[in-house]
Amino acid sequence: MPGFGALVLASGVKSFIFQYRNEARRSRRLTIGRYGAMTVDEARALAREAAVKVSKGGDPVSARRAYREAPTMAQLLDRYLAEHVSNHNAESTAKDIAALIEKHIRPRIGSIKANDFKRSDAAKLHTAMKQTPRRANYALAILSKALSLAEVWDIRPENTNPCGSIQRYQENHRTRFLSAEEVTRLGEALVEAETIGLPWRIEGGKANSKHLPKDDKRRTPLSWQAIAAVRLLLLTGARLNEIISLKWADVDATAGTIALPGKKGGKREPHPVSAAVLTILASLPRPKGASHVLPRDSGPKRHISREVMEAAWQRLRWCVGIEDVRIHDLRHTVGTYAAQSGVSSFIVRDLLRHQNITTTARYANFDAKPVRQISNTLGDMLTANLEGQTGAQVVPFGRGVKAT
Repeated sequence: MPGFGALVLASGVKSFIFQYRNEARRSRRLTIGRYGAMTVDEARALAREAAVKVSKGGDPVSARRAYREAPTMAQLLDRYLAEHVSNHNAESTAKDIAALIEKHIRPRIGSIKANDFKRSDAAKLHTAMKQTPRRANYALAILSKALSLAEVWDIRPENTNPCGSIQRYQENHRTRFLSAEEVTRLGEALVEAETIGLPWRIEGGKANSKHLPKDDKRRTPLSWQAIAAVRLLLLTGARLNEIISLKWADVDATAGTIALPGKKGGKREPHPVSAAVLTILASLPRPKGASHVLPRDSGPKRHISREVMEAAWQRLRWCVGIEDVRIHDLRHTVGTYAAQSGVSSFIVRDLLRHQNITTTARYANFDAKPVRQISNTLGDMLTANLEGQTGAQVVPFGRGVKAT
């Protein structure tokens, strides 16, 4: 067979080869395999297969080299983090994605070639994380996005993403929100926190240190920043980072707006808020040199930290008796109350600034009036509950109905 032969090295190693010219008339030498590991007939058969590919315009040597140089899944994930996540995801989301990749995804599939990644590989990863179904689904979503980008970057053929047909685990979505009675108790606790202070929480009902007094009447007030933050979170439905990083430059009392990101981690834009929110903001102290609405006592040029807020919330929810409520559930509360008020789901979406496929068109036609109406209604109701006025209720807007 023309081009088929054996190569003998000075070391004594013998290999079968196939010499040919590609379409560009460049000479190529394909190593078929070791002599002894295969017979002459087996090697000749493989050489014939290579000759057929060459006759059809193929180049087996270049194809083999391209496969060897093709990026692995680890390299694809690195590019995904650098070119997509860092540019399109919020900082907190980017950190979470990177942590999930490093802990679960990279160790299991990092060495597999990206163009050779199969459905069975994705399914194996998903199954390995079944003890945490929500994280397993999230890992699969991250993997799916990276593989979709691999098609855009010509690393994989189009429409070859193997993750789409894998059935996701059922997730138990959290729907906890505060009832009207719980909001009232929270309001009472906030008043205590800024006046006489919250009682100490002593494990086991007694002091564990001989230096502590034996009574259980000790109280410590919360910082005014933490108290104001909780009220603003409940009255706006904003995310914690959005409120604690709020600056006075973001507040427009005349227009009745505060600047909040149009999407998570996005650019801040004016957003209608209730009169109750503006009243709280107007009552806050403004230490010299503080640009943030909720500055640190130790450094007015920086805002109150998440750690301080979480610690304050831990004390508050223990005093109120809502220890299963996270601080983010205040946002859930606003969304639930808004939905129960009877307004359009589109207005609720705008109120909470949720992102979806119609984001661009939505902001192009954004109408502040209905959002301001529901924001004012919720502000009045929640303020009444905070002050213990149990008769307060939401009145749905409609023809012939006026807000009272």
